[in-house]
Amino acid sequence: MNDPAKDRVLLAIGLRLAAVLVFAVMNAVIKLAEAGGAHLAETIFFRQSFALVPVTLWIAAGPGLATIRTQRIGAHLLRTAMGLVSMCFVFSTILLLPLAESTTLQFTLPIWATILGALVLREQVGWHRWAAVIAGFVGVLIITRPGGAMVPLGVFTGLMGALLSASVSILLRQIGKTEGAATTVFWFSALSVPPTGIAFLFWMEPHPWSTWGWLMLVGLCGGVAQLFMTASLKLAPVSLVVPMDYTGLIWATLLGFVLFGVLPGWATWAGAPFVIGSGLYIVWRERVRARANTQKMLAP
Repeated sequence: MNDPAKDRVLLAIGLRLAAVLVFAVMNAVIKLAEAGGAHLAETIFFRQSFALVPVTLWIAAGPGLATIRTQRIGAHLLRTAMGLVSMCFVFSTILLLPLAESTTLQFTLPIWATILGALVLREQVGWHRWAAVIAGFVGVLIITRPGGAMVPLGVFTGLMGALLSASVSILLRQIGKTEGAATTVFWFSALSVPPTGIAFLFWMEPHPWSTWGWLMLVGLCGGVAQLFMTASLKLAPVSLVVPMDYTGLIWATLLGFVLFGVLPGWATWAGAPFVIGSGLYIVWRERVRARANTQKMLAP
């Protein structure tokens, strides 16, 4: 007989792996769109507007469009503002650096989340996780090799993108206490359309049909990947599915080589284990702490 709990975990892992793959494809398509003449403002507009298509269809077919009602539009506006600024930095990094390097810098998100959790939420962070934070930044120093060949602006935008993404994740913890995941995903895309649409009108230029196709694909990939990621978190604990995110380096390396003829340098291979190991250890320590807190609550 099949174990339903085990099946849910396996499905969650499969969905997370699929999300990582689709996001990796989206990142590669962003570079292809830029090569076809697309501006960053155009790319972000298409990312948000076309993501609404799969997101809306998913909500309509599942929980129903009534679930997008919200009493916290202010919180969603703040999440949208932070998310768009973060997206500008992340997309800029993708355009400035090879795929593998830009992906690895995004892996610093758990490191930033730990620091922000301690500073903003006053969470207690023991020496285990602080040691992991230090190890992660050692990896970043190895990868970026200050004064080396990597574009300094790309390093800055990469680290800022991860920092802002971590800030968004902390905000989502607060929003998630009253709002469902589908509601949050929908409003992020919907509220992004007006400001990104205005930027699009300023920067819009004629492009070949192939470029418009790449831009539409960016949005559809972003929406589908977001849905896969959201669904994975509903089926299994964060500590079980988040480690799957690190398979993104495999896809980034493969796509970077196949589409652009670029392989990561030795510094990336040397520094990535520090960054990835740091993130995995932080996730594991979070799981240990959560289990310990649960046992305390259940103790007589």
